[in-house]
Amino acid sequence: MSTAPLNWQISLTAVDHPDAATVLYEYVDELASRYYGRPATHAEITRVLGDGADLREPRGALLVARDGAEPVGCVGLRREGAGLAEGEAELTRMYVRKAARRGGAGARLVGAAEELARMHGAGLVRLNSRKDLVEAIGLYRSLGYRPTDPYGDDPYAEVWFAKALG
Repeated sequence: MSTAPLNWQISLTAVDHPDAATVLYEYVDELASRYYGRPATHAEITRVLGDGADLREPRGALLVARDGAEPVGCVGLRREGAGLAEGEAELTRMYVRKAARRGGAGARLVGAAEELARMHGAGLVRLNSRKDLVEAIGLYRSLGYRPTDPYGDDPYAEVWFAKALG
């Protein structure tokens, strides 16, 4: 697998597509395992993933990055949800496989989500994270996201960021 994301294709993908299901499962597995300090169970992962309605049109979308035919990452964009006002979108479920990290992978996915948000009329993108996800927080800060007031109802959110889209 290449670590050069310039060769990747990033495309809108249905949340129930096998590639989407693969990277979303890996995403939740990594987050839950870090949170619990043990491997996450299949039941825990399935419960967190839910039905994916928040990432389906018209409420949201999912972008999947592929290196050739291999899915290597994803990012979700919600256009509706708790704490979002008109003209705002929320970045969620940002994930890049460990073997594909570095070299601008995360930045490319976030950029694709921001472009999608602009296309849908959003002038502001919000996101939340946990304090232990220091790599993600560093990425968001480097891309111009700044701390903001808490919003929404995510029980795991500990830090909140926003970025105005120019």
